[in-house]
Amino acid sequence: MPDPIASVVVIAVTVVGLAVGARLFVDAAVRFARRFGLSEFVIGLTVVGVGTSSPELVVSTDAALVGLGDLAVGNVVGSSVFNLALILGVLALFAPVPVDRTTAGRDGAALVLSTAIVAGVLLDATVTRAEGAAMVACLVAYTAYLLSTGDEVASDSGGGTPSDADAAAAPPGALDHGPTSRIRTAAELVAGLALVLASGHFLVESASALALAAGISELVVGETIVAAGTSSPELAVSLVAVRRGRVDVSVGNVIGSNVFNLLGVLGVAAVVRPLTASPAVLSGVAWLAAITTAAVAALWTGRRLSRSEGGLLALSELFRWINDLL
Repeated sequence: MPDPIASVVVIAVTVVGLAVGARLFVDAAVRFARRFGLSEFVIGLTVVGVGTSSPELVVSTDAALVGLGDLAVGNVVGSSVFNLALILGVLALFAPVPVDRTTAGRDGAALVLSTAIVAGVLLDATVTRAEGAAMVACLVAYTAYLLSTGDEVASDSGGGTPSDADAAAAPPGALDHGPTSRIRTAAELVAGLALVLASGHFLVESASALALAAGISELVVGETIVAAGTSSPELAVSLVAVRRGRVDVSVGNVIGSNVFNLLGVLGVAAVVRPLTASPAVLSGVAWLAAITTAAVAALWTGRRLSRSEGGLLALSELFRWINDLL
């Protein structure tokens, strides 16, 4: 019988490892991308979005490989709800979150469509390889569209982009050139990815052991503990944006990460191994659809997230945790 205390300790350590590893990976990837001349806007919606979602990708893929479909799906669904409800909700409690027309319109629509696709796929609580491949293809098409229109949209919006927060948070010398800088960047990229991979693997093992020891289902553990852990990079980036006085840029970061989670993470995991979850996953998907609709509607109507709306979103996540764990 696994030791529950040891499992909790390992989960805490791996959550820190995921956050640190993802941050190293994102910072290094952004530096590489800038050297190839990519714009701040494109970096934020592609490189940074993938980097901050790398823990979800690793954890769900690892769970799929060992046949833990509930954990793989629960991580994606729970992490997406956590991003929208808690991260955006807490940010709005600090100050109303303004959103530019592009984020509220195009990217909000992409998030709603991604949620609808996942909800349709999970109606039978399974994700086949063909469905996973189709979801990944949708993400590739969306990313290609961003790459083709990113510079134009960035100049038209006149506001901050998701990568601005990461640029502001980048360590001194992040844009330095030269052999030493390139070697350091490559080392950080490899180290960050390795730390994320190792932490994700042990997080899955420990979360599964904890679920068995505590009598909690893998789905609930995936939707709560594991989801919160894998969302730590998004939370860290958003908190950095708050400290830098750039609350507005966090919205695009969260939306981009959620689109990648829903289409990319779930899609890749299913391509690796078809996923089968318990019927209980449908309640989590329904909750995600409701939170997504509420958050995007708030952004569409007023192009901002007020303190009261943020408070309601944060309280909804607290309610979800209490309902799932008790």
